Order: sequence, then structure tokens, then C-alpha cells
Amino acid sequence: MARQPQPQQPAPPPEPATTTGGPPPLEAGGVLTIDLDAIRTNYRMLAARVVPGECAAVVKGDGYGCGIEQVTATLERAGCRTFFVAHLAEARRVRAIAPEAAIYVLNGFSSAAGPAFVETYARPVINSSVELAEWDHFVATSGWTGGAALHIDTGMNRLGLTIEEAVAVAHRIQSENHGVELLMSHLACADQTNHPLNDQQIRQFRELRSLFRGISSSLANSAGIFLDSSTYCDLVRPGVALYGGNPTPGRPNPMRQVIDLKCRILQVRNVPRGQTVGYGATWTAKRPSRIAVIAAGYADGIPRAAGALGPEGAPQREAIVNDRRCKVVGRVSMDLIAVDVTDIPEGAVRRDAMATLIGAGLSLEEAATQAGTIDYELLTSLGRRYHRIWKV
Repeated sequence: MARQPQPQQPAPPPEPATTTGGPPPLEAGGVLTIDLDAIRTNYRMLAARVVPGECAAVVKGDGYGCGIEQVTATLERAGCRTFFVAHLAEARRVRAIAPEAAIYVLNGFSSAAGPAFVETYARPVINSSVELAEWDHFVATSGWTGGAALHIDTGMNRLGLTIEEAVAVAHRIQSENHGVELLMSHLACADQTNHPLNDQQIRQFRELRSLFRGISSSLANSAGIFLDSSTYCDLVRPGVALYGGNPTPGRPNPMRQVIDLKCRILQVRNVPRGQTVGYGATWTAKRPSRIAVIAAGYADGIPRAAGALGPEGAPQREAIVNDRRCKVVGRVSMDLIAVDVTDIPEGAVRRDAMATLIGAGLSLEEAATQAGTIDYELLTSLGRRYHRIWKV
């Protein structure tokens, strides 16, 4: 019989584990500031929106790049009691901060990982009939009653049991003790309010819920929360919205901004008219120019693929220098980018001053659009070479 957790008196949630991290400021190319109060405010706003349902939190990808320990502590103090991660290793980190929380592991279950789920007291998300069979065997032979979620694919065509498989096992799940405590699916197009797949998935999941009566259900991600109240079910699972990403693309962002990224200017140099800047000579000075070289590159999570001009039709990538928006010129290097500061008075831009790459009016969403990517990728790519400050 597997050891079951003993009832404990709830302890007050801890303060964030640290308030600074990474290399010291003078040894780093930039400073990434994470506003934990903004994360707390975003969570409480979403939680209030879905009452009487429960608001969980997705903290995979190191808390979307914001620090899984700091984010978990902040959200637990804000009232969050259910967390979603991708891997068991992430579940261990959450468990160390949130001993009483329900923690679901999205990437599924295998028999070999069973003892680790027991040790961590984490709940697997069952993503296939094979996983369900392995889970059933594990529960029967171990006596474990830690619980699991059953994921049904309603249109994403990624992970999850097919609808036919779910219908086939529904009676057995309800009549036998499988430990399934949550029924879930995932919206594929919730950020496109008029996409026909939304209605199809909502309808299919509603029909499936009727086959699993008595089991809590979850459908809405960040965008789903703003799509329609019919997505709320018993539990919502916001991710990027907690971290300041826009869950309503094309409309004003209802969330508070969370991150601010400032990077060091290493040099200001004169570039004569007709000279080029950076690898491949992709940018040519059309006038005598001054270029600020900044200590950030694709090794720090500044996407290279789109180039300085961004994807076709997108605005050119920018940085804020001396309170002015300036264009990034030339290709992004591993450790460096170049910014045209010609229009800023000479002497106002100095070596060791800081340029803002995200923040001060240049939102996460706008920075991602200029880089030809999305909020999610930009957040989770921010490198470990920055000095980090968590504002509590």
C-alpha cells in the first residue's frame, strides 16, 4: 500500500523564495524585473471573473520564464490552490513551495514514473488509452489514491483520448475507482473569437461532461476565459494572461504588465553614410548615423529569425533609449543588437546607460509582434544571463 499523505494544519504560504537572482548587475548584460504584485493582481482579476468556478494557474516553463518558485509562492498567497506544470521535475519545484496544492502534470503518465508521482504527490493528466491502462494498473497494484485528470481531445489533435475512446470508458470510469478527479480538454482557437472550432469544441465538451457526472471539468485557458462563460466549467487554467500576455489579441490587453527588460549600452559609434552594420551587411546607413550597441542577443531570448525588420508587414523592431523609441538595425547577434540613436542629441546616449527592450510603453505583446513571434515564446525564451529582480 502506498503511503498516503497525513492531514496537516495549513501553513501560511511562504513569501517568494528570493527577490534577486542571476549574475550580479555589473556582471550581466541586462536587468529583468518581474512584478509579482502584477501577477497577483492578474490572478485575482481572473479568479473574480470565473466565480463560482475555481481559477488554477499554469506555471510550466519556469513560470513562463518568470521563476517558478517566486510565481508559485505569489499565487498561493493570492489564493491559488491548483497548479498545472508540464513535467514532474516542475511539479517537485511547485510542491516544495505549495505543500497543500493540487498539482497536475500535463505531459502524462508512465508506469516507470509512478513512484515519482507518489513521492511528489502530483496528479498525472492521462492523455491516451495506453496511459489510462498503465494508470489503472498502477492504482490497482499500489493502492495509490492521489488522483488524476483525464484529457479528451475535442479538436486540438495533440494530446488526449479521442472522443470515441472517452465515450467507451465513461461508464467504467464512473463505476470503478480510477481516481479520475478532473475531466479536461484544450481549446485550439480561443484567441480567434469567431473561429468555428470554438463552438464545436465547447459543444462536444459539454456533451462529454454529461457522461462523466460528478467529476469536475476544465476547458478554458487564458483566451478561453475571455471567449465565453460557457468555457468556465468548474476550473479554468490561465497561463500567459497571468504574466501580462494579452489573452484578447487585437483588442486592448486587460492584464497588467509583468516584466521590464533593460539592457546595457556597451558602445556608441559613428557609422558613415553608405556603411553597413552587423552580419550579412543587411542594414546600410542612409545618412551619417550613431549606433548604440546593446548587450543582448539571441542567447538572451531576443529572437533572431525575423531579423531587424521583423516579418513581412510587421513594424520594425524597436528599443527605448533615453525615453525615445529607436529602431533596431542589422541582424541580431548571439550577444549584441544595434540600435539607431542618430535622432537623440549627441551626448544623451552614453556607454553603460540602459536601453529598454520590454517595458516603459513597449509592451510584451508589441515587442513580440515586432520580433515576429508571440508573447508566450518571448516570455519563456528570456535567458538566464540577466540579473533578475522580483518586485514583491
